Amino acid sequence: MTNDRSALMRTYAEPPVTFVRGEGTLLFDDRGRRYLDFICGLAVTSLGHAHPVVAEAIAAQAATLSHVSNLYGNELAPEVAATLDRLVGGGAERAGGQVFFCNSGAEANECALKLARAAGDDRYVVLSTDGSFHGRSLATLAATGQPAKQAPFAPMPSGFQQVPYDDLRSLERALDDGAVAGVLVEPIQGEGGVIVPSSDYLAGVRQLCTDHGALLLLDEIQTGLGRTGHWFAFQAQGLRPDVVTMAKALGNGMPVGACWASAEVAAAFGPGSHGSTFGGQPLAMAAARATLAVMEAEDVCGRARRAGARLAAGLAALPSVGAVRGAGLLLAAVLDGPEAAEVSRRALASGLLVNAIGSDVIRLAPPLLVSDDQVDEALAILAAAIDGAGDGA
Repeated sequence: MTNDRSALMRTYAEPPVTFVRGEGTLLFDDRGRRYLDFICGLAVTSLGHAHPVVAEAIAAQAATLSHVSNLYGNELAPEVAATLDRLVGGGAERAGGQVFFCNSGAEANECALKLARAAGDDRYVVLSTDGSFHGRSLATLAATGQPAKQAPFAPMPSGFQQVPYDDLRSLERALDDGAVAGVLVEPIQGEGGVIVPSSDYLAGVRQLCTDHGALLLLDEIQTGLGRTGHWFAFQAQGLRPDVVTMAKALGNGMPVGACWASAEVAAAFGPGSHGSTFGGQPLAMAAARATLAVMEAEDVCGRARRAGARLAAGLAALPSVGAVRGAGLLLAAVLDGPEAAEVSRRALASGLLVNAIGSDVIRLAPPLLVSDDQVDEALAILAAAIDGAGDGA
């Protein structure tokens, strides 16, 4: 097997390490070195690597029926959709919505954007926020509030506008023109730096959307499925969104995305309105069904709250950490200086994967099944990495 990457498009920087095996919170590279994975493939492998229940479900389905066109039915998609509808409702009973399956978060958000326009009659504008991240397709990039990511592909598609995050007055002014079909918001901005809004922000967004006849579209791609200590981050506020998008953790490594919408909003779509060749296929649904079953059996929401509290407290006690942001097991350590990239590099060299998402911000998103001992080991490695970076060693 070769590590020659010359046939790959250079859409990513040259990787510092090549992984060949994973087990729970552990990864192993092509030289046999062991690492603690505290970024989870960007909040994807929330049950850890190679979870035996999920792996067995994928293998069994692959040997039975891996794919069939959506021109026909399969037995798994309706069951997974019903489970997601129940979890959107808080886990006790169905929320009364419907689900479209796709392959990624960007595709889930594409579905949400099309739904907003389809349900909005002559309204077509979608508002999002500065610092947001919603995907890299042209439409989701247009919704992403990061001009540097948009610039190489300008001009962006029309019908998108950004307002400051956590700023209800700016949102209200933008809603006043009457052309807004929906407001797309992350309950916590992940790629933007794990930014947690004011406690009344999301409820205020909900009320403004209701008052102005716009849909509330919540991007839970990174925050959803137990990561923040709730099935979905919006549940901490007791909200009722119109549309919720999810992906990342849904297949624990298999590419699965989903867009949930209330039944009233979902009715804006009919046969032929939207589609995805691989969306909802049996192999992906087998992974999602097994992942969700393990998540419920393991009480991942409770585990994320408990492990997250331990990790947050440990991060706050580290030298040169000025603040800790986030919820559950989606956390950011804000450093006193612009050393996040160097700290992340040193941590990797010592066997810990974390992610620099700003000059002074390190993101941590370990598996929801992470143990206390693994949290403590990660904190010790990170402390040494911060100390070394601070010394300029």
